[in-house]
Amino acid sequence: MGLREWLTGQPSLAVPTAAKRAESLEPGPNKPHLAAARVQPPPREKTDRSVSMGKALSLSMVYRAVSIHIISAKQLGIDVSRTDAETGEETTIPTPTIIRRPNPFASRSQFIEQTVGSLAGNGNAYWRLQRDDAGNLRNVEVLNPLDIVIRADRNGHVDRYDYRGRTYKPSEIEHLTLLRVPGSAYGLGPIQAAQSELAGALDLRDHAHNFFLGPGGQPTGILKTDSALTTETANSIKERWDQTQGGTRGIAVLGHGVTYSPVFVSPRDAQFIESQEFTTTQIARLFGVPASLMLAAVEGNSQTYSNVEQDWIGYVRFSLMQYLIEIEDALTNLLPRGQRVRFNIDALLRSDTKTRYEAHEIAIRAGFLTVPEVRDLEKYPPLRPQPVNESAA
Repeated sequence: MGLREWLTGQPSLAVPTAAKRAESLEPGPNKPHLAAARVQPPPREKTDRSVSMGKALSLSMVYRAVSIHIISAKQLGIDVSRTDAETGEETTIPTPTIIRRPNPFASRSQFIEQTVGSLAGNGNAYWRLQRDDAGNLRNVEVLNPLDIVIRADRNGHVDRYDYRGRTYKPSEIEHLTLLRVPGSAYGLGPIQAAQSELAGALDLRDHAHNFFLGPGGQPTGILKTDSALTTETANSIKERWDQTQGGTRGIAVLGHGVTYSPVFVSPRDAQFIESQEFTTTQIARLFGVPASLMLAAVEGNSQTYSNVEQDWIGYVRFSLMQYLIEIEDALTNLLPRGQRVRFNIDALLRSDTKTRYEAHEIAIRAGFLTVPEVRDLEKYPPLRPQPVNESAA
């Protein structure tokens, strides 16, 4: 399977190798007797096993995992700093307009939502950079990653981007990737990397639906008798049963010693619950989301406040940061040299208010933070000077 096929999950149409021929009935140089006898393999129906972003998001577990990434990133503030070229001192500066609202036609939270959703669903996100006649950046638009085709030259360097019938230069597109694969201009996302697992999850969901509700699934009951029945008699009994019980809830009258036995198969007896739990754990692992955030219980794992909090901290550091760092670097590229964009993740690392305030208290007592700086971190306005009450002489 070639690299492009690996990224997209599409089957390769390349000529099979000798090893592949040895495993099949296809005539080859080592099997002249098959060619002479004109033995052909049985025809097999070709099915598309690739899982698109839309198919994957139809799974509740995938939708939940992607939503967690999006919600976590949307609620974060953004800080911009400038580094002095001579002293190396870094100071916080007011957030530029292009960072505060990259797209005039959408809020910043919507902009972050589209970017994180593109990275999680496709492994790639594309920003179209629109400048005025003076070369100043005025608008950053998130493009649909499914409509982008990357064109490269002979040396593998990106030459242009094709998008809905138009061609853009690399300077007009900011390309964000979730996981860089050597030799490919495209990034690799969770959905593209785990096609087989997601296809199995879709098959499990469809099988469960057909088993309990669909045609050809589990029968609701069995009519049985010890007497010998002809085909006509059996059909007559079944037809009479369907007429009185098939949704009408009438009175059933059975003859010929016929008895009715309902068939009950619970989801747990069908091992449907266990399969669903395993699939949820598998998808949570794929997207790097703790089971507690997926609202799923892990068998044999007792959840306490302490270990749940550590799971959330681990999620921020080792899952969410993969998205945030890529966005930080891309936003930094939009600013003049020496300026840096960072998400403020302190609130996520110290999830509850008590822990956060205790950390502020320690910082103030240690002397490396002041009360005004803490109020700025908490997005509170500066304290107003209190009026002095002078006692009457």
